[in-house]
Order: sequence, then structure tokens, then C-alpha cells
Amino acid sequence: MAVPVIQLEEFRKTYTSGEVQVHAVRGVSLQIHPGEFVAIMGASGSGKSTMMNTLGCLDRPSGGKFLLDGVNVGELNRDELADLRNRKIGFVFQGFNLLARTTAIENVELPMLYSRPPLPGREQRERAIKALALVGLAQRGDHTPSQLSGGQQQRVAIARGLVNQPKLLLADEPTGNLDSRTSIEIMGIFQQLNDQGITVVMVTHELDIARYCKRVIVMRDGLVRSDEEVRDRSIASVELARLDAEQKAVQLA
Repeated sequence: MAVPVIQLEEFRKTYTSGEVQVHAVRGVSLQIHPGEFVAIMGASGSGKSTMMNTLGCLDRPSGGKFLLDGVNVGELNRDELADLRNRKIGFVFQGFNLLARTTAIENVELPMLYSRPPLPGREQRERAIKALALVGLAQRGDHTPSQLSGGQQQRVAIARGLVNQPKLLLADEPTGNLDSRTSIEIMGIFQQLNDQGITVVMVTHELDIARYCKRVIVMRDGLVRSDEEVRDRSIASVELARLDAEQKAVQLA
């Protein structure tokens, strides 16, 4: 059987605030395998954001183990952690986090600036163009964020997350700033990427968005309360066709 992309063993994370200890995650064990598409849900304070920070190698466990693609993250020094993060993980954020005065293609190239060994400029440009093409923005590479819609900006952010050809794509509330139709289009991109073999883990508070995933993990009080496969999964292309039909019916009425 393939090595899990993510393996947590009694993972715990505790923060100290003054004299108070906050137990954000209280002993979680789970595996996420190559090719899965997982939503992590939970109310504020449930531990889902702490979990996401750790899965992204932005923080370390206080106890237990976190293995990323078979590598024990807790045993890595700061530089090794940064290198692993850059090679294995792509990030997509709710707020897009694009540089305002930089073109789409230059925004997509940014993660490659930290590649070791460094990539030649020509290869960086070719990879960025290919990543933009994957999200349907091949013709918008010379546009700055202010010249793009919210949905297009999120597509650029997804392309940036893909450009280093990661094993794992982490998305934190990727549809939080988008309207309903654009949200479905973005979920369609994630479904297509997942169909191509990329493992996707997404934090969301929207149940209808979670239904586009294959598996939903619900957290509460720092623990996993449920972990289930999605039944009657939503398929973005079907939902978009339904929206188009409804809109056409309204116009004809």
C-alpha cells in the first residue's frame, strides 16, 4: 500500500498564553492517502486551523508524530522544514495573497524563487505558464490582480500552489470570498486536479462546499468527532449545468 501523504499519530498542539495552556489539538490520529480529497470542518476553536498550520509545516506538534510523505516533521530543523514545505506542499488561501503590482505569471513564479537547487529563469516561466493553463488563465498572465475578478485571482492563487508540482495541495477557506457560481467553478478546478492524482485537503465551514470532497473530517474541542466518506457527492460540472438551466428558464419566463 502507498505511503500516506499525511500520517498523524496522537498529534497534540498546546499553546501557552501567559499562565494559561490552551490545548488546541488533543491527540488526533489519522491518515490521508495519495489521491484523496478531504474537507476539514469545525466551529471556531475546534482545532481545524491549528491542524492546517501543522499539515502545512508552518508549526510543529507539541506531542505525538506528524509524518509528511513518510518524513517525520518533528525531527527536521528549520531549513529542512522549509525545504520540505516548498517541495511537497502547495497552498491556497481565502484572501488570495497575491502581490498587487505583480502580474499573474510573476505571482505564480514566486514559490520557485525558493527552490533548491534554483531553477533557471526560462524553466520558471514555462512552469508558470503551464500552471496558469491548468486553471484556465493562459491568456491572463500579463494581468495584475486589480485587472482580474475574484474568481480569476483565486485561480492564480491555485496555479501558484501547483507550480512546484506538490504532492499535497492545502486550501484554507478557498471559496470564502467568492459568490456561489464562482465557488462551484473553483471546486471544479479542485476536482479536476484531484482526478489527475493531486491530494487535496481543504478547510471550510460551508457544508455545501465540503460535499464536493470525497471525505469530511469534523473537529470539535481539538478532537476528531467524525470522519466519513461523502455520499451523493456534488460534481461541479453537473451543478454548473443545473445553474445554467435555471438561469435560462428564468430568462424565458
